[in-house]
Amino acid sequence: MKKRFYQLIVVIIFLAVIGGSALAHCEIPCGIYDDEARITMLFENITTIEKSMNQIIALEKEQNHNSNQLIRWVMNKEDHANKLNEIVTQYFMAQRIKLDAKDYDKKIGLLHQMLVYSMKCKQTTDTKNTDKLRSLVKEFKEVYFDKK
Repeated sequence: MKKRFYQLIVVIIFLAVIGGSALAHCEIPCGIYDDEARITMLFENITTIEKSMNQIIALEKEQNHNSNQLIRWVMNKEDHANKLNEIVTQYFMAQRIKLDAKDYDKKIGLLHQMLVYSMKCKQTTDTKNTDKLRSLVKEFKEVYFDKK
């Protein structure tokens, strides 16, 4: 009985820790935003996706490649594509791009393209997709911060 009680306590603590962590900025209108930091995070995620792709390609070329390492790099690529998607959708699309924003269609169009190329990064190891993502983020940054 005591053993079950302690197991239950461990599970509850585990769920509290996991359930309490948030991946992105909340949707409470607190007014605390760091758009430049999010742009930097987008670029970091793209660089990590690209590195993962290159590692996957290199490992696949090895005659006796380590399957565990290969899987870890694939998972890393997926994870960072998901992080990119989270910033694009939850931060920019849901919170920062207002419905009446200047260049609304252009901004939303660029963000949607980022999601599409992020998906392509998940599906392949073609670094042309990370190149395209990088150029889309640069273009979005210029439009978003109105740098012409």
